[in-house]
Order: sequence, then structure tokens, then C-alpha cells
Amino acid sequence: MNGFISDQSLILVILLLTVAMFLWGRWRHDMVAVGSLLACVLTGLLPATEAFAGFGHPAVISVACVLVLSRGLQLSGAVDALARHALPKNAGAMASMGALIGLGAVLSGFMNNVGAMALLMPVAIQLSKRLDMAPGQVLMPLAFGTILGGMTTLIGTPPNLIVAGFRAEAGLGSFGMFDFTPIGLAVAVAGVVFVVLLGWRLVPVRKQSGMEGFETGAYLTEARVKPGSKAEGQTLRELDRALDAAGAQVVGLVRNEVRVFAPNPGRRVREGDILVIEADAESLAEVLSSFGLKLEEAMRPPPAEEASADADAETETAAGNGPGPEGSAAIEAADAAAAETAAPKTARAAASRAAQAAVVASADPHGAAAADGDGEADGDADDKPADKPGASAEVVLMELAVLPGSLLDGRSASDIRLRTVYGLNLLALSRQGQRSMRRLRAMAIRPGDLLLMQGSPEAIAEFAADHGCVPLAARALRIPSPRKAWTAGAIMVCAVAAAALGLLPAAVSFALGVLASMALRTVPLRAVYEAIDWPVIVLLAALIPVAGAMETTGAADLIARFFLDNVAQGNAVIGLSLILVVTMFLSDLMNNAATAAVMCPIALGTAAALGASPDAFLMAVAIGASCAFLTPIGHQNNTLILGPGGFRFGDYWRLGLPLEALVAAVSIPMLLLIWPL
Repeated sequence: MNGFISDQSLILVILLLTVAMFLWGRWRHDMVAVGSLLACVLTGLLPATEAFAGFGHPAVISVACVLVLSRGLQLSGAVDALARHALPKNAGAMASMGALIGLGAVLSGFMNNVGAMALLMPVAIQLSKRLDMAPGQVLMPLAFGTILGGMTTLIGTPPNLIVAGFRAEAGLGSFGMFDFTPIGLAVAVAGVVFVVLLGWRLVPVRKQSGMEGFETGAYLTEARVKPGSKAEGQTLRELDRALDAAGAQVVGLVRNEVRVFAPNPGRRVREGDILVIEADAESLAEVLSSFGLKLEEAMRPPPAEEASADADAETETAAGNGPGPEGSAAIEAADAAAAETAAPKTARAAASRAAQAAVVASADPHGAAAADGDGEADGDADDKPADKPGASAEVVLMELAVLPGSLLDGRSASDIRLRTVYGLNLLALSRQGQRSMRRLRAMAIRPGDLLLMQGSPEAIAEFAADHGCVPLAARALRIPSPRKAWTAGAIMVCAVAAAALGLLPAAVSFALGVLASMALRTVPLRAVYEAIDWPVIVLLAALIPVAGAMETTGAADLIARFFLDNVAQGNAVIGLSLILVVTMFLSDLMNNAATAAVMCPIALGTAAALGASPDAFLMAVAIGASCAFLTPIGHQNNTLILGPGGFRFGDYWRLGLPLEALVAAVSIPMLLLIWPL
């Protein structure tokens, strides 16, 4: 008995020290979690053989897999489509956040709330950019909204299923699908309204971890109007109004190879027109996907065809049909420079062309790209192998800054034969607000320009080294792919459905989704592990065994019974309130499913001792176990936003504490009304 009591004391001391270290914030949260885990091992509370069992826990696997699936939705453009259809485009902060959080709460009632959070987390980050808010100011309200929505149905969250199981074992029958709805819906509505109207203002403003970013100015890029494009038939004035929401504008028009600078706003856009658009790098994806446009450079013929066309042009020039002597001299000089550059690079150029050919190989002779049946030429290259072993088939977008003294100074993409020599596309160019009357591939490049390049990572890196450019920090730049968006969305829906319907455990279902994403390349292979926030994974994996020790030593049971024996003192309403509050407290420190499992027997025993209906007490456990708003470890959705929101351990209580108070204030009267004692 002394050893048992000693174990309880030790785990409580370790837990208090862990929370104190989290709140102090001197060391990173994953370091503190590992320290807590090792302290439990060294004091004998955990067997050494089970110390790292948390890394195989379903919750840890689920969080890691959800982060990867979420990245697939982002990179494919599925999130852009969802945001366009589900959220008001020009609404203010309250209306936009209300729509987002409300959608999250509704989805959470009928799917795993972790899956709902994963689906909407990228949308929340995009919304924060539009509203000029810190990502965490949208992510935390969304996380709390999805947690609230989960308590409205039997399948919304694991604690509800556990509570229903305990009721069945007690011989009272299981709760039905919508037995949780009257109380859960009242609590969810009250909580969402509070968060939307006031709560988001309580969230600390933090920089997004690892996503500080940088400003690069506006790019000039050329986009072709495809058949069936939303832009077709609109006047330039109407198109400019629509583009203004994305921070873009039309500054020129190319029709029949003639460029019109500052065209008449009343001119109507036709199929095949090339729009010269000014937009920042982050807006390009939204502009292209919203209006069904294709980047002109990505639709041009493969490098081999272009090289043939160049040769034909040279023949015409030699025959006297080309430009004058100065033009011929310039072409000859450019050809000599290109040949000199290309001479030692035969093997690399072949590999680069193979990678680029994967993007444009299925383009029709007229340049109407059809790489995947949708006119996509955006990065499906990683669905196809390169022609040579060792050649990278992955196509990426990267920004390059042109350094002073660069060999590119005064030369254009055509002059250096960017596509034929390197297999690269120049998609856009940014130059401190200056514009040019020339086509993009004919624009003379200057030091200080920013180039948005498309091609294999190896080719871009070698081009940058050869020509005096420096790659900027990595950006999540991507050109939307409708095919991949549908694929990524279908993978997520299937994974969530399999988990929600009980066909597979959540961890297995999400892991299968990740495997499918890798096989179908909705997430580039090199981005799979980059998508996982490893400090968060270590935090969760280290603390799960600590929470288990809290349960096995009886510390959780000791805490609950102390409050009931010393505070309730025979009053059923006070006992019910204590069950709710203690369950909330434990859920903030333990896994919510473990909390429900610990508290259900205590709730049933308390109800029997007080001569009250057990249903109200079991419902109190369900509500309390689902309302973990004070820490990042109380619920997986809280853990998911820790890194992207740039949060610290002590940031959650500022919104979480008033929200938990509101939940208690709403749920206790509703419990007494719906489930009388």
C-alpha cells in the first residue's frame, strides 16, 4: 500500500513539474515531454520496455497521417476549391470565421473531428492571410469549434462511444446516435457563437512556426484563356473587378501574337487570348484555378519541338527573311553563348528535358495542354518516370533572385534557350513594379529581378549556379490541378468515412490514405516527411505513457474521489457539477478517451451513491471529456495547431478557460432539463 501511495505521489509531482515547465516556456515542449517520460521510467512508474510505446499509439499515427493528408489537399488545390464554395469571398472577420467554424462544427458531428480539422486547417490558414490575421487567431477557434461539434452525435468523438459502451455494460442499454444531440447541440451553438463574436480576440498573436515568409512583390505572368474558362466573354473591366479580390490585375493582352499594353477595359476576352496578369506569388494559384486559366509558358511545345522551331527561324534569317543585321548578330551571339553553356551539360540537359517533357509530353500540336485530361501541365510530371535512371521526374516551382553581375543581365529566356538547354520554364517575372511591352520570354532580365521557374529541382539549382542567381527560401507555391484535387479529396473522404463507419481504426484508415497519396502523388514524395510537425509528434508520443501511468497508479481516480467526497457531500446537483468539472480538468491533462474510461465508473458509482439517474452523470462525462481547451495535449485537434499556429503551451487557456466556463454554465442546466436527476 505504501508503494502504491508513493507511486501516486510521484506521478502527481512529475505531472505538476511538467505543467510548470510547459508554462515557463524556457525549453521546447517536446524536450519537456521527453523529460517527463524519462522521469517516469527512472522512478519506476513505467517499465523501460514500454517507455516509447507512445510512438506506436494510434493517436500519434493519426496526427502524423492527418498532417500529410492535409498537405495533399493544400498542394493539389482542393483547399482552394473548398474555400471558394464554402466561405464568403468578401465578408469581414466575423462572417468569414462564423462560416468556417460553423462548417467545422457540422462536419465534426458526422465524421471524426480530427479529420474535419485536417480538412479545414489549410482553409483557415488561407483565411488568416486574407483577413491579415495571425494564423493562430483562426486555427484555435476552428480547433475548438470542431471539438464542440464532435459532441453532438454518437460518432462525433471517441468519448461519446466510450460513454455509450459503459451504459450498455451497466445494463441500461447503449445511447443512440442522436441522444447526445440536445445537450451537445446547445453547448456547441453557444460555444461557436462565443468564439466567433468574442473568443477569437483572446487568442495570442503568434508567428506561424517556420513560416515567417518574405515579400517578393508582384509578378508579371502570362495566362492563356482555355475553352470554357470563366474569363471567356467577360470584359476586361469585369475581369479586373473579380481579380481584385485576389490582389491581381490584368495589365496587358496578347491576341494573335500582338500585345496590347493597357487595353481598353471594355474589350471582351476571347478563347485563346493571353492575359498579362500582375499578381504576387501567393495569388497565382487562386487566380488560375478561379478562372480556368493556364500559364502560357507551361503550355508551349516540348523543348525538342521548340529547338526545331528555333532552327527553322535561323534558316529563315539566313535566307534574308528574318530580322536585320543587328538582330542576326544578336541571335548568333545568343546561340554561341547557349552552345558554350550547353557543351559540358549534355547528360544533365537530357535529364532536365526528360523531367520537363513529363509536364508537356501530352500537349496537343496547338499547345492546348492535356497532360491529364484536364489541360493540366502543372506538376503531374512526378506521375511519370524520367527517361534516364537518376533523372528527377519531380517538377517544382521555385523563385530565383538575379544577383548583380549575373550572366543573365540584358538577356531573355529565349536568348539563353532556357527550355532547350535546361528544360525549364520561366512562368513569371517580378521587377519592382516596372512593366514591359515585350512578351515574357523576350523580356530582358535585370539584376534584382525575381524569376518564378518551373522544372526539376536539379535543373533549377544548376541554372541558378551557372547564371548568378540565388534561390529564395522555400515557398508552398503550386499550380492547381483539378485531377489531383479530386484525387486528394477522394482519399481524405474515404479515409474519414472508413474511420467514421467503423470499417477500420482511425490510425489504419489515415495511414492507408497516406499510402494512397504517395502512390498517386497527390503529395510529392519528398514532401511527405516535411509535412509532419515532428516536435508535436514527439510531444504527444512522450506524454501518452505518462497519462497511462496517471491512470494505472490510480492518481486520476484519487483526484476525482477527493473532490466528490469533500465537496459534493450528498448533493446530487453539486455531484453532477463536480463530475463535469473534474472530467474537464483531467481531459486537459490526459487523452480524452482515457479520461472518459476513468470517469465513467466514478460517475456510475456516484449516481448510485446519491440515488440519482446515471444518465445525467454519464452525459456529464461525455461533455467534460470532449471539452479539453486549456492545453495542447488535451485533444488531438489542439495538438495539430500547435506548430502551424506558433503557439506555446500556456496560450490555450486564454480562450479555453472562458469557453470551458461557458460550457459548464450551459450544459449543467441542460443536463438537469433533458436528463432529470
